[in-house]
Amino acid sequence: MNSANLSHEAAAARSAAIFARAIRVELDLTGAPDPTQTGFPTVSTLEFAATTDETWIDFIGEAVESVAVNGAEQPVDWDGARIRVTGLGDENTVRVVARGAYSRSGEGLHRFVDPVDGETYLYTQYEPADSRRVMACFEQPDMKARYTFRVVAPSGWQVLSNQSAVASSETDGAQEIEFAPTLPISSYITSVAAGPYHRVDGEWTGDDQTVALGVLCRRSLAPHLDADEVLEITRQGLDFFSEAFAYAYPWGKYDQIFVPEYNLGAMENPGLVTFTESYVFRGASTVAQHEGRANTILHEMAHMWFGDLVTMRWWDDLWLKESFADYMGSHAAAVATQYTDAWVTFANRRKAWAYQQDQLPTTHPVVADIPDLEAAKLNFDGITYAKGASVLKQLVAFVGEEAFFEGARRYFAAHAFGNTTLEDLLVQLEEVSGRNVRGWSRAWLETTGVSTISVERGDGELVVVQTDPRPHRLALGLYALDGGRLARRAAVDLDIHEERTTVALPVAPDADLILPNEGDRTYAKARLDERSLDAVTEALSTIDDALARGLVWSALWNAVRDGELATARYLEIVRRHAPAESNVALLGGVLANAAFAVEHYTADDARAGERAGWLDAAWQGMVASAPGSDAQLAWARAVGAAAAVDDAHADELRGMLEGSAVAPEGLALDPELRWSWLAALAATGHASAEDADTELVRDDTANGRTSRIEVLAARPDADVRAAAWASAWDDTSLTNDHLSATIAGFRAGGRRDLIARFDAEYFARIRDAWNERSIEIAGRLVRGLFPSSDSLELVDGWLAENEDAPAALRRLVIEQRDHLARELRVRAAQ
Repeated sequence: MNSANLSHEAAAARSAAIFARAIRVELDLTGAPDPTQTGFPTVSTLEFAATTDETWIDFIGEAVESVAVNGAEQPVDWDGARIRVTGLGDENTVRVVARGAYSRSGEGLHRFVDPVDGETYLYTQYEPADSRRVMACFEQPDMKARYTFRVVAPSGWQVLSNQSAVASSETDGAQEIEFAPTLPISSYITSVAAGPYHRVDGEWTGDDQTVALGVLCRRSLAPHLDADEVLEITRQGLDFFSEAFAYAYPWGKYDQIFVPEYNLGAMENPGLVTFTESYVFRGASTVAQHEGRANTILHEMAHMWFGDLVTMRWWDDLWLKESFADYMGSHAAAVATQYTDAWVTFANRRKAWAYQQDQLPTTHPVVADIPDLEAAKLNFDGITYAKGASVLKQLVAFVGEEAFFEGARRYFAAHAFGNTTLEDLLVQLEEVSGRNVRGWSRAWLETTGVSTISVERGDGELVVVQTDPRPHRLALGLYALDGGRLARRAAVDLDIHEERTTVALPVAPDADLILPNEGDRTYAKARLDERSLDAVTEALSTIDDALARGLVWSALWNAVRDGELATARYLEIVRRHAPAESNVALLGGVLANAAFAVEHYTADDARAGERAGWLDAAWQGMVASAPGSDAQLAWARAVGAAAAVDDAHADELRGMLEGSAVAPEGLALDPELRWSWLAALAATGHASAEDADTELVRDDTANGRTSRIEVLAARPDADVRAAAWASAWDDTSLTNDHLSATIAGFRAGGRRDLIARFDAEYFARIRDAWNERSIEIAGRLVRGLFPSSDSLELVDGWLAENEDAPAALRRLVIEQRDHLARELRVRAAQ
């Protein structure tokens, strides 16, 4: 293991001997606008107690210039990741003078130049272990300290950190700002942002508390920033959480900043939450997009308590923040905002992520074994987020909502500004509820896998069958066809524990649709019996309840993925009922799944026909939808994806983009949709480099330049794809977003004939990429360029020959292998 990959064992040993008190960080960012300046001066002063005479301090950057321990200079002993310090006493002050490196991968201090106006923007992103790219620190969550930041930056810039500024001065075109010390926090949630950001101010007033609010984005995005809605959701969230948790918001101000080239959806830095700019909608946007942004705002806000106020001791209890925040995002959205259907989206979209992750050979318990930082990085996954949130929803039902929140209140009161493990939370929940919470934990937090629940019909009875038996509290929804509509007639509540549970119910065999897990109470895949499948084939879209429809759509998709429902039949159901789907979040998910099924689960000899049929369906959906509706936009986006693999409508698309043909009434050809369609035309040979350049003149923005890279790489020419392949691996100047665009173009159009020749080279390159590139960039390469071949021979050979490869790299390859194996298995089943 390299020294940058801190192990759990080493971290525990350090925190047992070192007690962090305060860290002062001084950053000089005045050189950021100069592209020749690759790095920045950073000075860290750490105050801590020790019971050992030596330790190490984490730092990754361009140079460590000096180290002083208790006022005495020491020779610099730095291996590129750890600075060894010796001669420690009971109380210590260590000063490290170093030079950090500006990032282009979204890790550490990311630097971005806006092509619209040439302005430079900076922001930090650290989770799980990248604050050491900006400051010398103790890079582990259980070594909390009070952080004070002093930043020198160009005059006129917004300069922000976790706390408000307490002093500032201006000299010779530079401003020097000192921020108030934070309360004790972990290194990974400290934050700095600097640049000429556009800012909108607001305020929230609660019981005996007023919090200053700020919403920020790049100046060139200011016309698109709907700050009023962001502030409204923020106030609703603070109302809800401060009352629900009975603990006043503890972090002073609440700034939220939308930043470019961001690797995540958002990050919960207290007082300075960072978000991806994809939440600043440059054109038309659906209710589902706004709901998704609201959910993310509330997810990050929940972290102010779950994660920031009380933090897991090590990354094996990552669920203590992420599972809770994922649950709270949906819960708060449903009860405190206009997005009352948030649980519908959760059941259909988030849980799909969990089900997929939980069926991989690399699945893990919600409470995971995390041996080191590389493993921690990969565990921000569907288990930790969506499965954790799913089983927490069950826990709330198990102990009762009031007991759950009372347990949370006691947890915060007992452990504020400290670190915890699973046991610390279970103690509070068990005490307040009187329920066997530890038994629940063993069944749901400490196991792996997902059960499949189905129903067998008998004479006057039903038999509920589950694979991988667990305790479930669930309902069976009983629906009857009435005048061509599926109407709910009754529901049966039951507890099941065994593989087979008999339910005496004389009317049940007469139900046309039996929907297992109605209400989405438990975490399990539902499988429809043949009569139910016939009923939903006929009348799925007539079910009134959006959650019930979502559960049916989910059951159908899981059956396709498992090879138990023919892809052709699934696509038939989608073509028949998606045009009538009124919940746009469900519609978006169904359209994405259908496109994936066509490309990955259709038999080889049927794929061309299914591609054509799906493009026609998407086109008809776009044309037939109400003008200006969310559905019209969703279908238009689906057209872009379908047209990348079938060119039947290429002339019409090109005509609409050029203005020689009329777009459907009400459809806004905003930049995102135009680039999507142009990329599709490029992939099928109907758009050139000149077309990409022309579109860039129309949209010469950061998004436009990234999209142009994809369009250029998507052209169906062997030399073009070879150049994209070489660029992805070898051009280290590519940003994170530009790398992803290059990969997307390389893979565009499903043209295996253009890229299959690189399969063997992929496996020859991935170990070097993992060793030489950051984990973010290496991960994009390993996932994005994995060969979609017709055989497992190459990947199995690599796994056999590389048993000594880093565990995190092997995990990614094993997961990609499993996805490919599933595709081959499902295609064969057709």
